[in-house]
Amino acid sequence: MAASDNILVIGPSWVGDMVMAQSLFKCIKEKSPSCTLTVMTSDRTRPLLARMPEVDAAIDAQLDHGELKLGTRRRIGKSLKTYHYTKAIILPNSFKAALIPFHAGIPSRIGWRGEWRVPLLTDCRRLDKNKFPLMVQRFAALAFTRDTNPPGFIPHPKLQVDAVHVNHALADFGLNMHRRIVAICPGAEFGDAKQWPAEHFAALSNSLIVEGWQVWIFGSPNDASIAEAILADINNENIKYCINLSGRTTLTQAIDLMSVTSITVSNDSGLMHIAAALGGPVVGLFGPTSSGFTPPLAKRVELLATNIECRPCFKRTCPYGHRRCLTELEPSQTITAVHRLVDE
Repeated sequence: MAASDNILVIGPSWVGDMVMAQSLFKCIKEKSPSCTLTVMTSDRTRPLLARMPEVDAAIDAQLDHGELKLGTRRRIGKSLKTYHYTKAIILPNSFKAALIPFHAGIPSRIGWRGEWRVPLLTDCRRLDKNKFPLMVQRFAALAFTRDTNPPGFIPHPKLQVDAVHVNHALADFGLNMHRRIVAICPGAEFGDAKQWPAEHFAALSNSLIVEGWQVWIFGSPNDASIAEAILADINNENIKYCINLSGRTTLTQAIDLMSVTSITVSNDSGLMHIAAALGGPVVGLFGPTSSGFTPPLAKRVELLATNIECRPCFKRTCPYGHRRCLTELEPSQTITAVHRLVDE
């Protein structure tokens, strides 16, 4: 990469993936501090880019996740020609993700092989999963030439927060920090197979509240039902210390509020990766997915999973209907992990 490089990254559509993509952005800027880095992504993940100092500009993808819309992609690509991008890095492995840089005529278009898109890329790479077992490694490797080994340590994501935004968010929701705060993130956009049972979250919450904690529940509007199920199992004397923020915050507000919590307990979700990128301790609960592919990238982490024979299956819903990979993960294990991380 040269100092004059004008780079466009086609970003992922999932929140957790975009957080991990910051490691790529860091690698790009470390190699070429004077380059211009623009990221194209959807409304869902674009607020994250404002908290990543490596990103110089963000472009609205104008497309929902999964939409093909060949004509729209051609039109968007043609409109980008005036920006004179010198290089494009395409993180999603789909055919459609490579169309916009192709139509934009960007001379160098880099990505992993997938979905018959070889003709759309000028540097189409065959993935060695043994060499790059982690998603973050696969992202970061695209900052380097195909014959260059990436550094042994890949920089971890780190989202920026400032006191002014944090104080505004606290005031907006009438929150205080008189007690230690545990953030719990019970949702998972991927599917309900990734969700630790609501009664387990409630047991964890009741136990910590008795110890002097308060509980903040984070999530999207899609997580309202599991949040309500958790609240239904909170003891009456504890309910005043359990705050449901699911569906009430913007993604930016969630980042600000999570930055002041003492610890986060989360399913394998985008919020888990946000918590890790904020530098706090994280207890990650893994069911059908694997911590060997998308672990939270933080120094203080406890990753919990069961050892049943059918995991990880990477299914959105449990093929057998029992969800044992998470139902058999007991609240006591999570409480112990919280104590261990906080004591550190």
